Amino acid sequence: MTSPAPRVRRRPSMLGRLLPLLLIAALLAPVGLLFTQSWRQVDDDRDLAVRERLGVQYLRALAPVTDALVDAQSAAVAGRSISGETLTRAVDEAAAVDARIGVELRSQERWAGLRAKLEALRDRRPADAESAFTAYSEVTDLLLALHRKVRESSGLVRDAGADSFFLQDSVGQELPEAMVAAGRLADLGTLASRRPATERTRSLVQLTSLRVAALGPATDLVDNLRAAVDSSESTDLGANVLTPLDIYQRSVEALAAYSAPAGGAEALDPGQLAATGLNAHNAAKHLQPVILGELDALLVERIDGLDRTRWLITGAGVAAVLLLGWLTALLVSAGRRARRRAAGPAPLASGLDTRPPGDLWQPTSGASRTDDPRSLQPVGATSDPDVAQWGQFDAAR
Repeated sequence: MTSPAPRVRRRPSMLGRLLPLLLIAALLAPVGLLFTQSWRQVDDDRDLAVRERLGVQYLRALAPVTDALVDAQSAAVAGRSISGETLTRAVDEAAAVDARIGVELRSQERWAGLRAKLEALRDRRPADAESAFTAYSEVTDLLLALHRKVRESSGLVRDAGADSFFLQDSVGQELPEAMVAAGRLADLGTLASRRPATERTRSLVQLTSLRVAALGPATDLVDNLRAAVDSSESTDLGANVLTPLDIYQRSVEALAAYSAPAGGAEALDPGQLAATGLNAHNAAKHLQPVILGELDALLVERIDGLDRTRWLITGAGVAAVLLLGWLTALLVSAGRRARRRAAGPAPLASGLDTRPPGDLWQPTSGASRTDDPRSLQPVGATSDPDVAQWGQFDAAR
């Protein structure tokens, strides 16, 4: 009988060998894209938070300048002697901060213009109270413009957190404007008492305008801080902010009461107005570092959280790469084994005798079948006595 021809294995095609690697690449591409986008977003958020902290540092340096400038204006309008040491020290400290981070915040040009005005005002003091009020008003306008520039260039105006946004708006815009306007209101009350009766109407109009300019930011400041406390998850924010905020709110209410003519009077009491303006200024001066400290603490906490997120993203990326690498190695190893089997001899079918036709009567190795009665044996090789006896008889015959 003829044995069937062995089945020849087909070698895998090029597409079959590349398909596992293509699948790995298809998995690796979205994982890499997701990792890149997540890392970039977290990195951008962290850079913004770090930049916002620079803005907080700059605003912290401008706070003493604002305080000293408002005091110097009140002294110049009231005719008191001005001690320039406090203002000079505040300007020097702010100049050091601007030299360190002003390039990144793009504030050097505005700071240079403000400093030039301050030095000119210190060297050539105004001759009278009216000139002093006008000159200091111009300088404080430049100072408020610098506050706005720092908030914009540092990204504080684009802060995504509800509590931190209200804090930066309060300390970077509302509080400086309220301090400057309250100082101007008190100083204008002093000037109005010295003006002739013919200018009384103009003075009342100016006082009304400054009253609105002072009370508007102060009211917004109180609302912003209460909104920040309500929206914040920090337990320290309310405890630290609410007490100085209540003091400031009461001082603003007193300023609002004494800055409006009572009982149909056409003039204000300049002494009471100056006293309430000073109280509001002192309350704002104590509230300002509290807000700056809480804002900086929130930014530090945000940066720490983003750092932890970056570590988690890195760990997830490394784990994904290792898993895909292991899967790639497994598929490559399986492909190599398949190619080795395809290149070697084909295995024989079980149960089929593959010996050549001339060797069909040769016994298989170690498998001579002695129990077969039809097997051929040489003469005299049988072990049966009867067969052996008749064999000898046949031989004699």
